[in-house]
Amino acid sequence: MIDETVAEIRAMRTHSTSAVAVKATRSLADLLDREYVTVDEFERDLEHNAGVLRRSNPSHAALHNAMREVERSIVGEATSVEGAKQLLEDVIARVVDDIETAKGEAAANAAEHLDDGDTLLVHDYSTTVLEAIEDAARDGAHLTVYVTEARPRTLGRKTARVLAGMSRVETRMVVDGAMGYALRDCDRVLLGITCITGGTYYNRVGTFPLVVTARELGVPVTAVGSGAKTIEEFRFENEFRDAVEVMREPVEDVEIENPSYDATPIGMVDTVITDDGVRN
Repeated sequence: MIDETVAEIRAMRTHSTSAVAVKATRSLADLLDREYVTVDEFERDLEHNAGVLRRSNPSHAALHNAMREVERSIVGEATSVEGAKQLLEDVIARVVDDIETAKGEAAANAAEHLDDGDTLLVHDYSTTVLEAIEDAARDGAHLTVYVTEARPRTLGRKTARVLAGMSRVETRMVVDGAMGYALRDCDRVLLGITCITGGTYYNRVGTFPLVVTARELGVPVTAVGSGAKTIEEFRFENEFRDAVEVMREPVEDVEIENPSYDATPIGMVDTVITDDGVRN
């Protein structure tokens, strides 16, 4: 399960950073079925596998924090292999619950800032953003939501399909280049968070031009995600994906660059909402 999870994270088959952290944490339950002679042997295997999972996507702060929390909570704490395994089982449950609770609280906090009749623009695919919109609609708000296609992987299409199934939500889709057209009708941009560190907000590629355009047009930008995605001592590493996502047939003498994430100065984001509250 650990090897399969690492492969899935590297291939970005799980798109939500919170979902990635949950899946990685749960995969460590593999160690419960392995045989160990000593606690030291168990702890070495735990640290090795947590490190492999952490490095499978070095851009995800939530994944980094989850693996570090598992290690901190177990290494040096047990006196027997049986006790270490029980502790791992308990810690997995706690860390997963903490991630899911924080995500839900962040979404609920964001929903309070969405008013009946608002028109929003969202980008890419964020389960926290989707939950915030669903919470607001369930509480009676009627919303219009523009969704960018989010090329090259077009994850905006997945977002649009989810939104289309929500009551009181009118969903509209535009290509990324039409963001300026859509923003003129919008009251707010609502974005997820991959990571905030060192005064920089990292999110899926396309975020930076979207924030700049929104700022020029006077449309406020809100980023929403769990507080675990804000981390001080963290070296964000962008990912450069396969060129075939951009162009299926290679062209001679054309170098295709396919970065996964944008870096945006956090000062350009009007509001950051986490489970801890609202920061302007």
